[in-house]
Formats: sequence, structure tokens, C-alpha cells
Amino acid sequence: MTTLDRLFSPRSIAVIGASADATKLTGRPIAYLEKHGYAGAIYPVNPRAETIGSRRCYPDVAALPEVPDVGLVLLGAERAVAAVEQLARAGAAAAVVLASGFGEAGEDGRRRQQALREAADGMRLLGPNTIGLVNVSERIMLSASGAMELDGFVPGSVALVSQSGGILGALLSRGAARGIGFSKLVATGNEADLDIADMIEHLADDDATAVIALYIEGLRHPDRFRAAAAKATGRGKRLVVYKVGRSETGARSAVSHTGALAGSDRMYDALFRQLGIVRANAFSDLLDIPAALATGRRLDGARLAVVTTTGGAATLIADNAGLAGFTLPDPDPPTAEGLTALAIPDATLDRNPVDVTLAGLRPELFTRVLALLSKSPRYDAIVTIVGSSALGQPDLVAKPLIAALDTTEKPILAYVSPEAPHIVAALNRAGVPAFANPEGCVAALAALRIAPPAPYMETTAAAASPAGEPAAPPGGGALNEADSKALFARFGIPAVAEIVATKPEDAAAAAQRLGGAPVVVKVLSRDILHKSELGGVAVGVAPEAVADCCRAMAARVSDCAAGTLDGFLVQERITDGVEMILGLSRDPQLGPAVLLGFGGVTAELLKDTTLRPLPLAPGDAAAMIAELTLSPLLKGYRGRPAADVAALVAAIEAFAAMVMRLGDRLREAEINPLFVRPAGHGVAAADGLVVLSD
Repeated sequence: MTTLDRLFSPRSIAVIGASADATKLTGRPIAYLEKHGYAGAIYPVNPRAETIGSRRCYPDVAALPEVPDVGLVLLGAERAVAAVEQLARAGAAAAVVLASGFGEAGEDGRRRQQALREAADGMRLLGPNTIGLVNVSERIMLSASGAMELDGFVPGSVALVSQSGGILGALLSRGAARGIGFSKLVATGNEADLDIADMIEHLADDDATAVIALYIEGLRHPDRFRAAAAKATGRGKRLVVYKVGRSETGARSAVSHTGALAGSDRMYDALFRQLGIVRANAFSDLLDIPAALATGRRLDGARLAVVTTTGGAATLIADNAGLAGFTLPDPDPPTAEGLTALAIPDATLDRNPVDVTLAGLRPELFTRVLALLSKSPRYDAIVTIVGSSALGQPDLVAKPLIAALDTTEKPILAYVSPEAPHIVAALNRAGVPAFANPEGCVAALAALRIAPPAPYMETTAAAASPAGEPAAPPGGGALNEADSKALFARFGIPAVAEIVATKPEDAAAAAQRLGGAPVVVKVLSRDILHKSELGGVAVGVAPEAVADCCRAMAARVSDCAAGTLDGFLVQERITDGVEMILGLSRDPQLGPAVLLGFGGVTAELLKDTTLRPLPLAPGDAAAMIAELTLSPLLKGYRGRPAADVAALVAAIEAFAAMVMRLGDRLREAEINPLFVRPAGHGVAAADGLVVLSD
């Protein structure tokens, strides 16, 4: 057995600080282990007691008759460190430390947590500040949570990993009340050693687990989380996460637009999307979605059949389904004929929702309705409304629903309209995902529609900087626009045609060399990062007006005392491209990411952007483009030619490769706008910003 096998399935447990009083927290764990049928050895450890119940109590760990697999430490913070040291010296596989007063409790607590790690000396630690671990599959309750007071738990295939102990207890009790079965539940607490990634990695190999639900406050080790999630999805496990802290109030400010457009929660959202993790947007979804995914059924389309005896509840489902992109097509002619032939009085059988009325509440009729709809090629899933009429006779609907599972592979779900937790629980236990609100039902349908991800593979290309050349110029600080775009070009992202001029007269000559058409004129300075705001950009300037334009710009910059001028930049004017923004975002926890959006001077106004953490995965660049609301503009809109999307994909991947190559030395980088020209004509960086560290 591995160390984590011994933690989840211990053959022996030492309860350090156990009490004979089952009303106290220190008395609960032994009582819960006994109550729920733990079959292994339990060793109470307390120097002030000779027995606890019928069990001999030992004065310390050294006095135990064998080395325990797990030590459940119920002592306060100061004494817990010594107990962990004793367990490690004895050779225990793991310790579960419930006490608070460690890393969450200021500088003194952080020092105490470091002492706890040192005391463990390689032994694995769960916690501190955890409520423990529950192995429902094997009836092992390594926890002091009051949720263990429940008489029994439904075994199932949903595992829950929570960074909050209180949330673990809440979800366990709510799941039990709703008939949702769990395999394992674990609260990771302060994660002094074992963290959420360790738990995902272990559960990926757990035959009893099909879905892993996660309650996350933050990630201490994003790379390990990424690897663990990839392992789990590679084993066919689906992951569902509820991430708290979605407010963007903590978004950092930066000199680039990208800093204002990329908030921390958006980075998490992008990471979850990249890894194929389903995000629960409501707390209740953290039960509803895993319960639906645990059935193993998949929704291959967006066409729903809704069967009801109550019009109002069916409208709720139809409305929410429509908002989520689902449709409710009417029955195809053969199905409509079969339904009509049932001759249900006052029923509406040729439209969707299919209203069978109260007269349809005969099991044999309801069974035939479900059979016809499940066989119809027009529907991808069936949602049945359980109305108030089922309160007195719940089997009238429940039995046909349960029986229908054996006749089709299509998802079958139930929305229970009245307050009827007993019906919800009975259906869930029987394998029919049942929901107490329409939003949860539709969220589960949306999750079923998400295809299981392909195994995650990093694909950020190797940087294309020529051999023997430095990846970036020496020194730190901001580069001017010309030098920034030269860096981008070194990695394969071309710039617009442009010429650097030191004097206004030289700029006028440059405009003529660019063909004599109206040009774009800019001031060039590493000190001026937002030129437009200072009047340092002019578009459509005739060549004969360029010199005067440069003089006026220089005067404005001088009046603003904005910085030292390096000269002027004269560019060709692009009129046939779609303006995009391509930038680097750095998150304090998750590291670097690429941001893509529709750009230009309205980038922050539009806020039509998407993110991907680095390194990129296969298909990330193309998926980012597709996620943008305005992406149809790239395909050709109202007569405009289709843009060179393949060149944009290549530019995204080249930008990502540059970020990976330069590492922490690249503090900020942004191309805005990046013109995406018509198909076959590539992309061109029209403005750029780079900030380097020394």
C-alpha cells in the first residue's frame, strides 16, 4: 500500500487525545468510527485515562501494540507538534491534525506550522486546521464533523475535496439528504503537506470514484494541480470545481491594457477551461453537476424533450434551457403520432413541452410516453417535471423514470417542482439525477454536454530566437515601440512597415519612401507608454504634412514633461485588418497567461477578451479565438473578407513561446493593435509594449 492508501484505508488508527465523553469534540471520532462500522484496530491515546469505553487507552504512541497507519491528532496546536513527532518516530504513515492556530493565525502560527512540518520528518500530514477525511466506500470516518451524526451515508462515485472543513460537512449532509452518494471526502485545511493536488492524484486511481468535486479557495501549487488534473482526466474521471473569490476587486493595475483586462478569477476560469474542468457557478451546482456526471451518460446535442403535468414548471425549465443554448423542438411526425395514439384526455402531445396532464399519471401511460421520446432521433435528453400531484403517489412518476434508464443511453433528468426532498432523494438513489430548482437542472444538462477533455499536453512551441542571439536586449525597463516590435519579430510576429526618424524632416522623407500614401505618425520614446493620451499619435497624415505633425507632437510632449524623445515612428496605414490585442498577464498564484481580445483604443471599453495560462495546450489558440464574442468579424461579416485566422493562431503561439523563453525577465508585453489581415496576408503588429526586468 502507498502512504495515501494507508491514509484513506488504514488498518489501524491511533486517536491522540481521545476522550471518553462523546459529547466533546475529542470524544466524537472513536464514537463515529464505531457507529459507522470501522473494522480495523482503534487505539485511544490519553495518559489520563486507562480505558475509553471498552477499549484500553495508552499513555503515548510509543506504548501502542503496533505502529498505526494513521494518527488522528485531537490535541491543541502546541501539543499537536509533539504528537506528530511521536507518530513520525514510530513509523506511522500519516497524521491528521484537526487543531487550528497554525498558518492561518499570523506569524506565530506560521512558525508553529513550520515546526509541525519539521516534526513530521517525511511522514504525511493532512491539515492542520482540517475536519478530517471520510471514506464512505469503506465506512472509515476519520473526522470529528457533526455530519457524522447521520445514521448512514449512501455510497456512490462522487469524491469531494474541500479546502474548508465546514464546507465538507455541509456538502456531506446535503448530499445525504438528497440521496447523492459519495466515495471519499477530504478537507485539506492549511495544506502544510498534503494539498488538493495530492488528493486529486490519489483519487484518479480510486476505482470507487468517477467524479471529483472540488471546493477551492486558492492553489498553492498550480503546476502540481495541473498535473494531477491531467492524470485524473486521463483516467476518465470528470472534475467539477467551485472556486470562491470571484470578485475582480483584486485585479492588479499595470502600464499595459492587459493588466486591467485580466483579473485573478478569470485566470482560474481559463485554467479550468484549459484542463477540461467543469466550473460550478452556484454552490448547489457542486452537488447537482457531479451527481449528473456520475451517471456516465453524455449529452451529444442541445435538443431537449420536456414531459410535464404542470405548465408553469415546464416553462421554468424551457426558459432556463433556452438561456443556456438548448432547444425544445416539437416531436417528429412518427413520435407525435405515437403519442397522440395514447389518447390521453386533455393532453398536449404534439408539442414540446409534452403535457400529459393529470390524466397521464398512470404508470403504464407515462412509461410509453418516455419510451417514445427516448427512441425519437429528434431528442438528445429528456427532462421530466415531477409536479405536486406526485406528492401523494410519488411512484406514479418515479417508477417509469427509473425503468426508462434501462431502455436508453440518453440522459434522463427530473425537476421536482414541489418541496419534496423525499422524491429528490429516491430518484437520485435510483440513478435519475433529480433537482429541486430549474437552474440546477439546466446547469447539469450543460455539464453533460461538455465532452470529456483529451489528455492535457503542453504544446507551447520552442522560442524562435536565432541561435547565438540573446532572446531580449540587455538591461531593464520599458522598450520603445520600435524595439518592442523588433523583439516580437525575432519570435515570428511581423510588424507593419515602418521607419524610425530622428528629426521631423527625416520623418517626411520616410513617408515618401513608404509609398507616398497617408501614414501613421507617432512619437518614439521608452518613457511614453500611452502615446495616444498625450496626442502622440496621428493617423492618415499626408506625406507633405508629416514634418509639421512631428513638430507639433514634440511640442505637446515637451509641455507635458512626459519623457525623453527617441525620435519619431512613421508607419504604413493598415485599412484592411481586424484590430486585436495580444498580451501577457501574470497572476501571483497561477503565473503567466496569454490574453487575446479585440483591441485598438477601445480594448478596455469592449472587454471582449479571453485568457489561457501557459504553457498552452493543443488547440488552445484556436479555442481562444472562438470564445470571443466578436469572433464572427474574423470569418467575414457583411461583405468583409475573411481574416487570416491561421496567421493569428501562429501569432498567439509565437507570443506564448516568447513569454516562456524570456521567463520572469519579461514583466509585461502587449501588442495592441495586432492587425489580422485578409486570408493569406498574415498579421502585423502596429503597436507594441515591452517591459523587462534587469
